[in-house]
Amino acid sequence: MRIWVGVTDEGWFEHLRAAAPVEVNFWQPSGKAPAKFFEPGTPFLFKLKYPRNFIVGGGFFLRFSQLPMELAWAAFGTNNGLSSRDEFYLRMRKYNPTGNAGSLVGCSILIDPFFWQEPDWIPAPASWAPNIVQGKSFDTDSNEGSALWAEVQNRLQANAIANGVSEPTPKYGQEFLSRARLGQGSFRVLVTEAYARRCAVTGERTLLVLEAAHIKPYAGDGSHRTDNGLLLRSDWHTLFDRGYVTVTEDLRVLVSARIREEFSNGRDYYRHHGRALTSVPESAIERPSIDALRWHNENRYFGA
Repeated sequence: MRIWVGVTDEGWFEHLRAAAPVEVNFWQPSGKAPAKFFEPGTPFLFKLKYPRNFIVGGGFFLRFSQLPMELAWAAFGTNNGLSSRDEFYLRMRKYNPTGNAGSLVGCSILIDPFFWQEPDWIPAPASWAPNIVQGKSFDTDSNEGSALWAEVQNRLQANAIANGVSEPTPKYGQEFLSRARLGQGSFRVLVTEAYARRCAVTGERTLLVLEAAHIKPYAGDGSHRTDNGLLLRSDWHTLFDRGYVTVTEDLRVLVSARIREEFSNGRDYYRHHGRALTSVPESAIERPSIDALRWHNENRYFGA
């Protein structure tokens, strides 16, 4: 198994340790991925910048995505490790002086993050050189990597026991994705990527107006799973949530007559009535759940 140790600053770490979030965005101002070998479930550890030569926590890798700064903030907010949008922009401009709201940020999305108190910090492995500024991978088949992972597991197990949790360490790949406890930001990014960054109905590609809609509301007993989501342009999202439009079990769009009756308008929406979705996830496990669509048709949609 491979482990990634990413370098970060102490302010980012302390902000998130105080917040104790369910997900974090470990962002890179360059927009580039920190490594190419990641798969869902890869342990991703946090090391403070030199000379604070300690590993202080981590999380489990979910997805890498290049997002405009504006969307990275909209999706993760203070889980970017900063207290405000303005602070996030100022930090990004420090690394990219010509950047703007549309500049791409490299987002490594991590879930189930953990943040240790100083007595539990792990000294960086002996092979760690002071000039490493981005990060380094370790293989648990090596003595150094095995020793590091043992130290991490000891702390995770101690924390799990203290909190009455007995779940095993997440597995890799699809098994990890099927069991992962996602936050709102993770849900938004996974749905965005599953639909190839296109509105499921219109095919619109302008990211800043695309939103991840829950088919079955999360506020009820819906989930942040990708198969409970649709990527919709913001106006279609509003209409879907309010019951003026829906998607059938065979992935066709229905538009209620209530739009015309209540607003004396809706031509742009009615032209999609009965059409198949424009964009559908390639992976079967990411496509809309039949049960969730049936729920929306029966409980939210006004009908023809």
